[in-house]
Amino acid sequence: MFSNQPLAERMRPVSLDDYVGQEHLAGRESTFRKNIESGNVPSFILWGPPGVGKTTLAQVISTTLERPFYRLSAVHSGVKEVRETIEKARKQQFFNSPNPILFIDEIHRFSKSQQDSLLGAVEQGVITLIGATTENPSFEIISPLLSRCQVYILKPIEITDEMVMHHVQQNLALYDKGGERHYDIISAFIKSVRGSDPNGAVYWLARMVEGGEDPKFIARRLIILAAEDIGLANPNALLLAKSCFDAVNMTGWPESRIILSETAIYLALCPKSNSAYLAIDKAIAMVKETGDLPVPLHLRNAPTRLMKDIGYGKNYKYAHSYPGSFAREQFLPEKLEGNLFYLPGDNSRERETALKLAAMWKGIYPYKTDKKGEPTDKNGETDKD
Repeated sequence: MFSNQPLAERMRPVSLDDYVGQEHLAGRESTFRKNIESGNVPSFILWGPPGVGKTTLAQVISTTLERPFYRLSAVHSGVKEVRETIEKARKQQFFNSPNPILFIDEIHRFSKSQQDSLLGAVEQGVITLIGATTENPSFEIISPLLSRCQVYILKPIEITDEMVMHHVQQNLALYDKGGERHYDIISAFIKSVRGSDPNGAVYWLARMVEGGEDPKFIARRLIILAAEDIGLANPNALLLAKSCFDAVNMTGWPESRIILSETAIYLALCPKSNSAYLAIDKAIAMVKETGDLPVPLHLRNAPTRLMKDIGYGKNYKYAHSYPGSFAREQFLPEKLEGNLFYLPGDNSRERETALKLAAMWKGIYPYKTDKKGEPTDKNGETDKD
């Protein structure tokens, strides 16, 4: 009767004792197995690479629990099939009867609306959901559904030394530009540059290069990094990163790897400052907190006589009419007067900026002044320049 079934299907285990591998889940002393044997099974996600037994484990659990088992594939099923299956499960509910199991293979392929359609049934206990995915659930499963499921990781099965060596040799080829490895490696690359380690930066760059990452993606991230992590400590870094992006577009591959390497090393060696990044985020937070505060009258545009008559632009000090092209003025809404969003970073360029601001905006910027009111550095020494 099984002659037409594939060998893998005919050999599929039917109990946890037959299930090979994943000892951390199926082993006799594992919490996961004890929960199954007790019948106390919540909805959960099985995450692991292809071929490690996710579907088999789901079927074994259903057999062990003697529950109705429904299976859908996210590749071929949509919201309609999900709702029909949930309705079937709802009709099978009897007093004190256990929930049917709904197994969804490749659940990461479901859209947000398709995943949303599962929420009510999971919350109400109509079904126990088992999802299988090869992708990191943190990125592919919507938060409301993920928060209602436990996540169990299935590990690759390495049986012989030859298989292990083959797996190690193929690690670079497993770089998935849309998956977790992609995010982990770009994260390591950025953190190496931010951490001023040119060796780490070049290594992780090489991992991306060998993995077939889009050079433009790397160049774009270097632009963001130059603004976020180097910023005003060396404004030329942003210019170089932008030039890198342009050069990568003009040059093509494989020569672009040299341009990316030069830029990554340069940015790693730059002094670091996130003052501009912190400034805009602090200002945005203030805007969200205080809302639509009115523009001070003296800063308002006055294109008509009526606007001028009611005080728009009145008493505005035109900076270029004053010595050094600076006239002390209140440029924030009255309610926010005295707030500081930009604070200079602790690097040579911004220390000079801090002294300049302290001299211009006495009493506003937090640099000390001497007895004559002249700005001093953080050690209390008068700036002689």
